[in-house]
Amino acid sequence: MMKRLTWEQFFMAQSHLLALRSTCTRLSVGATIVRDQRIIAGGYNGSISGGAHCTDVGCHVVDNHCVRTIHAEVNALLQCAKYGSPVDGASMYVTHFPCLNCTKAIIQAGIRKVYYAKDYRNDPFAEQLFREAGVAVQRVPFEQTSIDLTPSDE
Repeated sequence: MMKRLTWEQFFMAQSHLLALRSTCTRLSVGATIVRDQRIIAGGYNGSISGGAHCTDVGCHVVDNHCVRTIHAEVNALLQCAKYGSPVDGASMYVTHFPCLNCTKAIIQAGIRKVYYAKDYRNDPFAEQLFREAGVAVQRVPFEQTSIDLTPSDE
């Protein structure tokens, strides 16, 4: 009998799937916002709508950060703002530990739990801000399996 995914694994898998849409060549990140065990938004790191993509014109790096892209976490939050979905009290699943700016946006938006799969330049101040704000942060290891993106012959 096949073992059923936990909710944490399921939502983390969704975030990894979203990361496959990333247009930044430096790091592919996906984020999923969940309320009451329902996905309300998803995002990946990429350029603004209609803008040039890193995959087409290269990254625009300033102070060792690509400033062409909007991070996955902010893209997911902005999707909620654009379509009127409140996030207060929701959870976020992210493929990588959020950067400091995303951490501040997550806290300010009212996200109460953050699950992440991989440590990535974890900023000690971001960790401190999460603690001070009472945001629960949990690492959910994700066993990434290969996904065949080649078109089928059907």
